[in-house]
Amino acid sequence: MMGKMVTEIRVPALGEAVSQAVVSKWYKKNGDFLNLDEPLLELETDKVTIDVPVSASGQLSEVLVKEGETVEIGDLVALITTEEDHLKSKSEWNEVGPPTPTPSARKLIAENHLLIDKVKGSGKRGQILKEDVVNTLSRQHNSSVLKSAFPSVKAGERVRMSRLRRTIASRLKNAQNTAAILTTFNEVDMTAVITLRKRYRDVFEKKHGIKLGFMGFFTKAVCCALKEVPALNTEIDGDDVLYKNYAHIGIAVSTEKGLVVPVVRDADRLSIVEIEKEIGRLAQSARDGRLSFSDMQDGSFTITNGGKYGSLMSTPILNMPQSGILGMHAIRERPIAINGQVVIRQMMYLAVSYDHRIVDGQEAVTFLVRVKESLEYPERFIFDI
Repeated sequence: MMGKMVTEIRVPALGEAVSQAVVSKWYKKNGDFLNLDEPLLELETDKVTIDVPVSASGQLSEVLVKEGETVEIGDLVALITTEEDHLKSKSEWNEVGPPTPTPSARKLIAENHLLIDKVKGSGKRGQILKEDVVNTLSRQHNSSVLKSAFPSVKAGERVRMSRLRRTIASRLKNAQNTAAILTTFNEVDMTAVITLRKRYRDVFEKKHGIKLGFMGFFTKAVCCALKEVPALNTEIDGDDVLYKNYAHIGIAVSTEKGLVVPVVRDADRLSIVEIEKEIGRLAQSARDGRLSFSDMQDGSFTITNGGKYGSLMSTPILNMPQSGILGMHAIRERPIAINGQVVIRQMMYLAVSYDHRIVDGQEAVTFLVRVKESLEYPERFIFDI
């Protein structure tokens, strides 16, 4: 006779200085059968949204916390009834069948009546992500189906701000109220980087398994400029100024739930290849809602790219308590005078916003000029000159 045992699902550790979260969504209801590692509920904190996975396969016998309620680390949120002879380790369960699609992917598959075997997963161990489903729908050239992937809010409907959105709003307003934010601009000729990228793009992707983008170049250029102008790599702490002896570069990523800024740690010690790989990992984790708290902590400077949305110029808001943020913009062909001749070049406007309380105008301008020089002559950071 098989025995039964009850598995408790509790709120996991949520990262440094985070003790509470809101239960934003239950993916399952009482009586549902659960697979090992399948997402059970979604927790939303001030920084990130995370899924809590099932720790044992079985039946969800009791949901103890309702959606919208606040929980703390260690709180009991659900009970799972498990048959003893059905207990499997993570590795054993993975051998039984393919990984379960993420909840958002599974919902999109059901909405559009897709066969799961028609969708190729790109997640960990082949897990199907929402992006995989959207790509499958796109390949089918069915624009009417794609609309269901990005539903719009009805006119006049009142929608409560998510905890993440409220946090974003509060921090942006706090930055404006606290720092003396000033922005300086310049323009950079991207022709050299574009030429270099085109020349080595295919061999780079073949060798390293990732695409050669622009962020690796910009991150290296920023790291070089921070070495010369350390004032942009500081923060105010009371009456003191903290100078960072490292370059943890935050990369702003837009997700369905709002803007997040994962951090490339010790970017000044990484190669362009290593930077591109880490940015790729962080961006994918951000889109999937899988960022850990360690991925979001300790940034010392931020880069944001409005250019991918077509922005020509903007004034970025500081990511407090940092003292600087670089804004990238769209690349456009423009006539430029070089050596008395008008030529067409690939140009981008750059903007750096800084905290004028601790960064002087001369330092900000010098920083931006150094970024410009590194991008126009990329051999500078290749040879560290």
